[in-house]
Amino acid sequence: MIWTLNGHRRSVQNLMYSPDGNQIASGSDDGTVRIWVMESGVCQYILAEHTGGVNCVAYPPDGDHVASASNDKTIRLWDPATGESFWILYGHDEGVNCIVYSHKGDKIASGSADFTVRLWNTTSGVCSHIFIGHSGSILGISFSPQGDQVASGSWDKTTRLWDVESEKCIHILEGHTDKANSVIFSLKGDQIFSGSSDGTVRVWDVQSGTCRHTMTGHRERVNCIAYSPKGGQVASVSWDSTMRLWDVSVVGSRHTSNSHSQAVRDVKCSPRGDLIASCSGDRTIRLWDVETGACIRTLSSHGETVSCVAFSPQGNQIVSGSNDRTVRLWDVATGTCLHILSGHSSWISCIAYSPQGDQVASAGLADHDTVRLWNATTGAYCGTLNGQALTTWSVAFSPDGSLIATGRRGDDLRIWDVRTFACVITLTGHRPWIRDIVFSPQGDQLASASDDCSVRLWNLATG
Repeated sequence: MIWTLNGHRRSVQNLMYSPDGNQIASGSDDGTVRIWVMESGVCQYILAEHTGGVNCVAYPPDGDHVASASNDKTIRLWDPATGESFWILYGHDEGVNCIVYSHKGDKIASGSADFTVRLWNTTSGVCSHIFIGHSGSILGISFSPQGDQVASGSWDKTTRLWDVESEKCIHILEGHTDKANSVIFSLKGDQIFSGSSDGTVRVWDVQSGTCRHTMTGHRERVNCIAYSPKGGQVASVSWDSTMRLWDVSVVGSRHTSNSHSQAVRDVKCSPRGDLIASCSGDRTIRLWDVETGACIRTLSSHGETVSCVAFSPQGNQIVSGSNDRTVRLWDVATGTCLHILSGHSSWISCIAYSPQGDQVASAGLADHDTVRLWNATTGAYCGTLNGQALTTWSVAFSPDGSLIATGRRGDDLRIWDVRTFACVITLTGHRPWIRDIVFSPQGDQLASASDDCSVRLWNLATG
């Protein structure tokens, strides 16, 4: 882990990197904004003039100051070099929930529990526009790339599009059946995306105000959405504990595949992106053509639920793990089972190919020997990583294939030498359980996710 930034006394509501990446600003229910130096992890300033919780922080594009919005009904602009506020923006009659800068940095848009959206001049601190029309608290706000329009999402289930010059509402975007929590413009400014507590993300046409697509899949409220800087994709995060990535260029023509007869337990995409492999409680692995959505092959010989699946780096093999306590290697072109790897004494919880595709690692749900290594060509047993003692939930190879990281039901991560099978690094800090791990592309860092609600980034050289 690189840094744990401690200091706030209550929940942290929002944070944002400075444009140059040298600082992070965080806003908290404790009423403070803290400015953190990324190089050292030190809190440089505590900005403590608000008299209510801080809901949102934002940097302008040039990063020369930082803004904060608070339940004390004000917005404050701070000089991050001195830690002092130079504007206090008064006008809202209730707490300010969200703020955003225009792309030029000359304006701030704010949304409040008083049902209004306000525009502020960042040079003079004057409120230049008030947009009135919502019948509920404003929860999300966004400037168009050109700066001539503002979109706002509200507790009243609508998203409204406002013209900056005339202060008029251009469109009322209706369709959500619950609160519109997050709104954002596309890069071209021709579309608006809204995420709602009804569990959907909607795509709206700016010119006509019509809903082009409704993206469904989340099981709980959508809290936040983000548009890819490269365009064409939208990410959404939800209370259902998932993040979904949507291809908005083809969102209306996604495939739905219903050939499995029981719950699908895992899904992976081939390295070339032309195939998808899924595994299920129906004891099968199915291969799907991404272009047509057709099931092109069904792989069946496991005796129980197939719990996990992975493609080899070359894409010519698939490895699967099952509740029947076996790992199986398959030929993608023919669907033939090449090898049955036996030795685990319990269900297989996770599997992974080495980057070179010459080895497979597998973990058993309740094994005390836990992680086993296999030759991916011959199916021969190579060795065991001894000492886990608790259920292993995740396993990953380093980019050069020399190390394996394992995350388990306990509170530590372990790094193993593939050649000697010895544990060379133990990383502690999480509380149980560690669910997922991934190496950085350079192999010098490791990210981990845990049931303790945290994601940690580790420097493998220093621990």
